[in-house]
Amino acid sequence: MFFHQDATFENLSIHRVGNKAQDEFYILSEQPIDLSNSEELPLLLMQYFMHPFAKIKEVFNFYHASGDLLLNEVYALTKQLFEGRIEFHRYSESIAKFLYEVSNHPKIRGGELYIVELNNVQIEGEEHNAIGIFKSESKEPFIKIEPIHGNFQVDYDRNGINIDKLDKGVVIINSDTESGYKVLVTESKNIQDSISWKDDFLNVVARNDSYQQTSNLLWVAKEFVSEKLDEVYEIEPAAKVELLNKTISYFKEKETFELDEFKEEIFGDERTNLLFTEFKENFESEYESEIPDTFHINDSATKKAQSSFKKVIKLDKNFKVEIIGKSHYIEKGFDEEKGMNYYKLYFESES
Repeated sequence: MFFHQDATFENLSIHRVGNKAQDEFYILSEQPIDLSNSEELPLLLMQYFMHPFAKIKEVFNFYHASGDLLLNEVYALTKQLFEGRIEFHRYSESIAKFLYEVSNHPKIRGGELYIVELNNVQIEGEEHNAIGIFKSESKEPFIKIEPIHGNFQVDYDRNGINIDKLDKGVVIINSDTESGYKVLVTESKNIQDSISWKDDFLNVVARNDSYQQTSNLLWVAKEFVSEKLDEVYEIEPAAKVELLNKTISYFKEKETFELDEFKEEIFGDERTNLLFTEFKENFESEYESEIPDTFHINDSATKKAQSSFKKVIKLDKNFKVEIIGKSHYIEKGFDEEKGMNYYKLYFESES
């Protein structure tokens, strides 16, 4: 999972990249943007850049058909930057020039290119520095209203940017250098535009290794038990916790995930098994990230996910009940006289 809530700007450079096929040109700024005099602007820009990545589950790596990653232009330039062999603004200029060279399809729109140096982004439980490359192409009119001398002045700008609608973006995490870095991508809905951004400019392939597969399946299982089952069954919190415990135990005890085996051991009835399969397929479709029916279980991903699996039922502000297993030894009821819910626990011994 990717988190940016603690991320901060280190540097920001902005250039304009036109469409080479349309005989447009690129315009390079002379120096990075100074944001030191504004508290609000960095926050708005961070929202603009990072908002599209909140739901992204798939991680990519840079790639080159020859097997030599240094022939991938964006990878090679970014590696130089991370290793301190190229200055940030010069790096941003080189990225802009390369994007211009591959922007040679007539349907690709020109726009502003933002290159951002980020600190404290988190992926898979670890903090890293990163590079963000974002392109803004869509412009929208907006109205400005300001009070002046006891009245209001109405003005407009036809070239505004909607901070909730980033056109394209990539975040390159300074991790797994030899494998092609960890790369997160958001792209245009236009097919040709998307191909140009992901293939011609970035040249990335889906990572989808055992860590990603394990993380994704555990997320699917947790959401299925915590949210989806409520739509179909009346299931008590204690029973949910036991299902989540069984899920984590399966991943801790097994070396290989087998979908049919997992469904039978965790759920055990045909209807729920079918619902889980459908839920998994919906995840794969929504996030465009396939989870194989069989894969090697990654221990690090399991340990990372375990902390987010609920084991405790909180009762008002007075009690917490931790459930390890055997939820059938817990009964829930309602006391008419007190007008309150209660739990009854059965046990053989205490310590």
